[in-house]
Amino acid sequence: MADEFDVVIVGAGLAGMQMLHEVRMVGLTAKVFEAGGGAGGTWYWNRYPGARCDVESLEYSYQFSEVLQQEWEWTRRYADQAEIMRYISHVVETFDLARDIRFHTRVEAMTYEETTARWTVQTDSAGEVVAKFVIMATGCLSEPNVPYIPGVETFAGDVLHTGRWPQDPVDFTGKRVGVIGTGSSGVQAIPLIARQAAELVVFQRTPAYTLPAVDEPLDPELQAAIKADYRGFRARNNEVPTAGLSRFPTNPNSVFLFSTKERDAILEHNWNRGGPLMLRAFGDLLVDSAANEVVAEFVRNKIRQIVTDPEVAAKLTPTHVIGCKRICLSDGYYETYNRVNVRLVDIKRHPIEEITPTTARTGEDSHDLDMLVFATGYDAITGALSRIDIRGRAGLSLQEAWSDGPRTYLGLGVSGFPNLFIMTGPGSPSVLTNVLVAIHQHATWIGECLKHMTDNDIRTMEATPEAEQNWGDHVRDLAEQTLLSSCGSWYLGANIPGKTPVFMPLVGFPDYAKKCAEIASAGYPGFAFQYDPVPVNQS
Repeated sequence: MADEFDVVIVGAGLAGMQMLHEVRMVGLTAKVFEAGGGAGGTWYWNRYPGARCDVESLEYSYQFSEVLQQEWEWTRRYADQAEIMRYISHVVETFDLARDIRFHTRVEAMTYEETTARWTVQTDSAGEVVAKFVIMATGCLSEPNVPYIPGVETFAGDVLHTGRWPQDPVDFTGKRVGVIGTGSSGVQAIPLIARQAAELVVFQRTPAYTLPAVDEPLDPELQAAIKADYRGFRARNNEVPTAGLSRFPTNPNSVFLFSTKERDAILEHNWNRGGPLMLRAFGDLLVDSAANEVVAEFVRNKIRQIVTDPEVAAKLTPTHVIGCKRICLSDGYYETYNRVNVRLVDIKRHPIEEITPTTARTGEDSHDLDMLVFATGYDAITGALSRIDIRGRAGLSLQEAWSDGPRTYLGLGVSGFPNLFIMTGPGSPSVLTNVLVAIHQHATWIGECLKHMTDNDIRTMEATPEAEQNWGDHVRDLAEQTLLSSCGSWYLGANIPGKTPVFMPLVGFPDYAKKCAEIASAGYPGFAFQYDPVPVNQS
């Protein structure tokens, strides 16, 4: 007979860890299934050289425990993978989370049984379990995108992916290394690999806007000041559209209210301060294409100034709207292309046609390689969900329900899938925010919802088709009011062949959080409830 729990949580990343804590606070039993060998999700797998968070460490942290906030000491402005993993291990131990997590266990399928109002969850190594509720904490950037290149299986050297990096350090000393991809993981890894490798060939399809991180040791006085008012600090961050960096508010004024000298001074200050602050330089940056072009051209000029070879600089210079694809942060990225051991290959113009045991061959040239690194990103937001066979009412699969693109209500529930919750899913702010804030908001909202259902003998909770449709239209309309959907980014799934293009994240965290709170306080309109039958008195 299958084990039964109140709640099954899929994934022991940062979302799954807090969700487990919240479920315990409600008094329900839970089991977490995690494919990896430890907690941490994205940070467990992403161990590549230079892996570092692009949200400041004092904000990329849990806020559900004041004791935890006060006792943990961050060391850098942007924590690297190793420091984040130390933090995660500390949280797991402090809250005794591991006893309810089964590692090395992948969820393969789950089926909703209408007669029992229970989910049957099938795993690859723990058999089946049954639960009233299932919470998908599978992460937005957790399913690697590995494009197939003919012959890659014949390559004689190591083939690595930044999203599934080996547990042990990789030595590139004296090697001829090829890196495919120049997104966030690529721009972090490339400078460090270049320092070790005898030769580095970077295969770039589309250049990204890469801003200086300006990572540095964390100022002890700043850390102490924030800890003295952590509650207020979090509250201020929650009022920012991206749920973070409230210390650096967006300039609300149009770029065109400033002289050329004034705007250049503002942009120069933001460039030198580091981080994603360039997107806060002016209030019309993401809604007015002419304003956007002013900022984009400033960054392009920086690339031309840094990279000494004009032809290489031209290849590295983006032409799309700045901000419509994820901004990358890296220190020393453009300077790397001034090294004599680094070459840049434009695979948009000359795609890689074949991998042989020792080379990568494009339509223009052949490149001898000893190692190959895919830095090709993820099937974002929905990728991990689509790889589990999730079947709701009448056997409807989630893939079928989302055949025209993902739709949810609030990013939390899907019509036809009762008692199934998605954390930071499509239709929620997720990747357009500090994701730790998004996780906190979802985990606490779901926890309160579970308590409401338990206290009121509610059998099932399910998004209505009308609410789901209206919410999907709302998500689309908000995106169309900005420049965010103006280019083919992974926000729309454009990096995955065959994926229906739908702008998945919701723009604007504060309004979203307020809407979720209003819906909860009003008795969850947009969700349909079924109640447990009242027992008949047999006396």
